[in-house]
Amino acid sequence: MRVMIAEDDALLREGLVLLLSTAGIDVVAAVDNADDFLTAVAADRPDAVVVDIRLPPTFTDDGLRAAVRAREIHPGLPVLVLSSWVEDSYAAELLGDGAGGVGYLLKERVGKVDRFLDSLRRVAAGGTAMDPEVISQLLVRRKADDPMAALTAREREVLALMAEGHTNGTIAERLVVSEGAVHKHIRSIFAKLGLSTEDVGHRRVLAVLTYLKV
Repeated sequence: MRVMIAEDDALLREGLVLLLSTAGIDVVAAVDNADDFLTAVAADRPDAVVVDIRLPPTFTDDGLRAAVRAREIHPGLPVLVLSSWVEDSYAAELLGDGAGGVGYLLKERVGKVDRFLDSLRRVAAGGTAMDPEVISQLLVRRKADDPMAALTAREREVLALMAEGHTNGTIAERLVVSEGAVHKHIRSIFAKLGLSTEDVGHRRVLAVLTYLKV
């Protein structure tokens, strides 16, 4: 796997390079600002990118905007976003094209090496990897007229695990139910959220996007 990193914290950036290299992942570029990141992405499409949300020069949403731009340059480019806090609009914007290959992790999770590497690989494969803390904070911001209101408590649990990027088999293990039961819950979720087989984009990703919207 070929990965590019955009992180302004030198210690974290070099730590990520070492971590990924040790895991056999080729880090083809590691930069500290959005402009250099976009230059590198435009010159050579990586298999995935790891981007901090707040980068120079403004330290606001430069990393987010660079990630969105990178997916315009290379449609479907897998993006794993790192942040020190939860910003729900960021997660929704990146998921907005329905293409998948998106992750949102809090920086504190990077220290959990196996989880971080698993998240990166899932994102690179076109899946999603949402931090549980991001999901839990988004849950309390739902509006009363949201389509999520039609879901049962169990269906919400299933969708939350889908948002984290888990497979049906893993979801079944987590909830101590059969994989067939998980399939039924997912079909029900798709139906209640109005996601038909004719929808453009991956229904699993579209369901997660609906889940993340506020």
